[in-house]
Amino acid sequence: MHTVSLPEERSDQTAHHRTENHREPSLWEALFSKENLLAALKRVEANRGAPGSDGMTTEELRPWIARNWPKVWAELDAGTYKPDPVRRVTIPKPNGGERMLGVPGVLDRLIQQAIAQILGPVFDPHFSGASFGFRPGRSAHQAVRVGRRAIQDGNRWAVDLDLDKFFDRVNHDALMARVARRVKDRKVLKLVRRYLEAGVMAEGVVVASEEGTPQGSPLSPLLSNIMLDDLDRELFKRGHRFVRYADDVMIFVGSKRAAERTLASVTGFIEKTLKLKVNKEKSKACPVWWTSLLGFGYYLAKGQVKIRVDQKAIKRMKVTVRRYTSRTWGVSMDHRLDKLNRFAVGWVAYFSLADSHRAFEGIDQWTRRRLRQAQMVQWKTYERKRHMLRKLGYDPDRAVERGEFVISRKRYWRQSRSHSVSIAMDGAYWASTGYKSFKDSWSRSRFRTT
Repeated sequence: MHTVSLPEERSDQTAHHRTENHREPSLWEALFSKENLLAALKRVEANRGAPGSDGMTTEELRPWIARNWPKVWAELDAGTYKPDPVRRVTIPKPNGGERMLGVPGVLDRLIQQAIAQILGPVFDPHFSGASFGFRPGRSAHQAVRVGRRAIQDGNRWAVDLDLDKFFDRVNHDALMARVARRVKDRKVLKLVRRYLEAGVMAEGVVVASEEGTPQGSPLSPLLSNIMLDDLDRELFKRGHRFVRYADDVMIFVGSKRAAERTLASVTGFIEKTLKLKVNKEKSKACPVWWTSLLGFGYYLAKGQVKIRVDQKAIKRMKVTVRRYTSRTWGVSMDHRLDKLNRFAVGWVAYFSLADSHRAFEGIDQWTRRRLRQAQMVQWKTYERKRHMLRKLGYDPDRAVERGEFVISRKRYWRQSRSHSVSIAMDGAYWASTGYKSFKDSWSRSRFRTT
């Protein structure tokens, strides 16, 4: 384990002077205190993540700091430190298109994490109660429950706002003006500004950043909440029921006319006052049953508003399940099930908020069919398939007579639905192999939370 040499808050003389005068440390001193930096270092190491533009990994960060921190600290304290440009990467969106992420270098991730740890307590107590994203003690589930309460109170129309490329369009001057409302330390403000203007490295070329905050940096969630706090205040002033999770905003109103009017007026406020852009194609005013919030939808049952898993979330989930159950993936069934179970446990933990078990039953049926297909591919030969079916207690000859069991490689998916194969490898069979049912996991999660 490398020992990290981090700066003390000030020299012994300054520390003694502070003790005598009972002066609180400045924001800059708190930011670069040994305690705050070590907490940030542990957080960056735990989060791991890909290297930035300099290629340094999180494993290399601690020994690098042990050798180089005095020089970095001297530049920081003198105001001459220049962050490296973030590495631009693109990831596919589930509904098509690409999302651009910025990957800062690990040293800059450390410093940004340290900034976020200090500025968070400065801003968070003043944020809106309807803001749930990236805040301590708040979650997506809370936001969805607040939405359900608003709908139960009679607000059956939704204004679903989509901020177009929010993280790429934030105006630096507008954002820094809002940061400066509560941060008066000029050195801290200058450092935050330098991170906004650090630039982007794309295909080896550094491009200047004139607007935006890189999505994926430790500081961007806090900055997004600071920027959109004015929107929260405006919506409260207008008396709206709403929830916001980062740049996902949903407003609940009582009629179609009110929804259309709210969409138009709030769009104007966002574009004129906040200097952001609303995606008019994706933003909409519609009945609450037609839209989704953070992967969940709502439905009405016996006069009560219930929560369901949105179909788009199921579609995204199936992309991952297809990968783990692909018949062309040449791994053992045990390895396949281990990967699938790890994913399923996390997915169900999030969507356990849903009230209905039907979606989870359907997912299980579909997943088990894909597993049956993969299993038959692994059995390979006709003789092996006959042997395994007999071992499971079913006569393959009778299955063939009914036209259910076909050898053709192109018909594995069709075979996986046949009566004999479905019974031979039913839910009990897959449970015995270690497969963790989506529905059973949902039931256990619901039991624990009730």
